[in-house]
Amino acid sequence: MKKTSKRFTEIKAKTQDQTFPLSDAIKLLKECANAKFDEAIEFHIKTSADPRHADQQIRETSDLPNGTGKKVRIMLFAEGEAAATAKDAGAEYLIDDSMMKKIEEGWADFDIAIATPDMMPKIAKLGKHLGRKGLMPNPRSGTVVQEDKLIEAVEKANKGRVEIRMDKDANIHTRIGLCSFSEDEIFQNISSVYSTIQNNKPEGIKGSLIDSASICSSMGPGINLDLDNLRESLVK
Repeated sequence: MKKTSKRFTEIKAKTQDQTFPLSDAIKLLKECANAKFDEAIEFHIKTSADPRHADQQIRETSDLPNGTGKKVRIMLFAEGEAAATAKDAGAEYLIDDSMMKKIEEGWADFDIAIATPDMMPKIAKLGKHLGRKGLMPNPRSGTVVQEDKLIEAVEKANKGRVEIRMDKDANIHTRIGLCSFSEDEIFQNISSVYSTIQNNKPEGIKGSLIDSASICSSMGPGINLDLDNLRESLVK
């Protein structure tokens, strides 16, 4: 049996078998985040979807007003002057032959790939390398854009754009900031993700989309959220 630390056990005792209003949950999360580093915050949602059906899938992106607190390493699949300008705007890498070869050999030391449509045939042969790591550019996630939108896409990615995607068990896991963020900043980021999910409810899902929701820090247990309060808090 996996042993838990005294610190984790004490925090767990404060959260176990309870649901909390969002504002109280954020306060508790910050109070309990006493690790020796700035812990990340994750927002977890269990949905009522059946991911086996195409009309019950969710794959969207959400812009976080206050970012994720993490430096985003961007790979640009683009060519020409627009690509060079977009790289200067904040992209880490610009694709070339040597980069293509590195990716084919398994390298993927970046967080997001942004491409122009004309590059997609070239990217197709990298699908088996990028796809399994969730790095394949996709129009639905806002990572395939026209040349005149490259700089905007890079700036949004750097500010804090997260992908919202179900896993095989119909759960959504999203990083929404750091414990050093203010309560208002955390609230605003959660609100952005929640609104994106609710506004993109798949047509194939009848009834309520969200079964349960929680927030947690890197080293802390999940804090279950009161769904009625969550909905009321975030639609104001």
